[in-house]
Amino acid sequence: MDNQVSVPVLLALYRTMWRIRAFEDAAQEASRGGVAAFGQQAAEKVPVRGPLHLSTGQEGVAAGVCAHLGPADYLTSTHRGHGHTLAKGASVQRMMQELFGKATGYCGGRGGSMHIADFSVGMLGANGVVAAGIPIAVGAAHSIRIQRKDAIAVSFFGDGAINRGPFSEGLNWAAAFRLPILFVCEDNQWSATTRTDAMSAGAGAAGRARGHGVEAVEVDGNDVEAVHAAAGELVDALRAGAGPRLLHAKTYRFSGHVSVDPAAYRDPAELAAAMTGDPLLVARARLAARGVGAAELDAVARDAVAEIDAAVASAYAAPWPEARAALEEIQDTGAGQWL
Repeated sequence: MDNQVSVPVLLALYRTMWRIRAFEDAAQEASRGGVAAFGQQAAEKVPVRGPLHLSTGQEGVAAGVCAHLGPADYLTSTHRGHGHTLAKGASVQRMMQELFGKATGYCGGRGGSMHIADFSVGMLGANGVVAAGIPIAVGAAHSIRIQRKDAIAVSFFGDGAINRGPFSEGLNWAAAFRLPILFVCEDNQWSATTRTDAMSAGAGAAGRARGHGVEAVEVDGNDVEAVHAAAGELVDALRAGAGPRLLHAKTYRFSGHVSVDPAAYRDPAELAAAMTGDPLLVARARLAARGVGAAELDAVARDAVAEIDAAVASAYAAPWPEARAALEEIQDTGAGQWL
């Protein structure tokens, strides 16, 4: 399979990866309280409350897959879902505002990092429960089939999710009904603080998928061109009615399990080796080799950082939710007696 894409396409993928990286870096800084780096005094700022699950180092998977999706296509994500959400087309400002707990965030400040959703772009939501997005995406795919819509569903999940029941249940249902769904295992090799190979038997996500009759492709998740090519073929097959597919993308998580986790359980040499395969560096080298100048590549990074800086500023300026909002959009407010 020829993975090489045109320079404009690779530049677009590079731009998406840089937007994700800049977002994660800014979110990490804010979650640690170190906000002076964004041009204002730290004493004037209120950092993001609580740790965040970052996808730093995994940008190639989100960019390569979501480049093939449109607003009509459904997507579910994980607790580490900022990159998927950005790549699907969500507002960077509303995402950051949600992280800061502001009223103008996607969930009105209620959901935070692990529950961002934007139905207008087909993003059905991140999920704080491991593997919980899989059956949601399968249900969305079944609705597509029943309604005969021209769309597909995509479910991102981590390597740890393949050891949970919804993975097997989702594969079985999708295969039995030949649903238009792409399962994407974003394998960063760590299940929270435990190496995945220490707790996962057998041939992994691709092998288990094949056992359910679901065709699977394995790819280097740090090579955005390879991800783009593999995902493109799988998405084309789905749109042609071929039934479910699985993409096993092997990547690496540069950060700890959460933004304040120093990951002392991980061998520093392992991290250093993994960072030589940084998907942004790989893509930049490819672009440079094809004649794109350093000035243009540097501009991509600057533009991404400027966009995210503006989103951070908007999050600080956005209003806090009113107290009464705590009783809105819940299942039962007690017939109004609590208002």
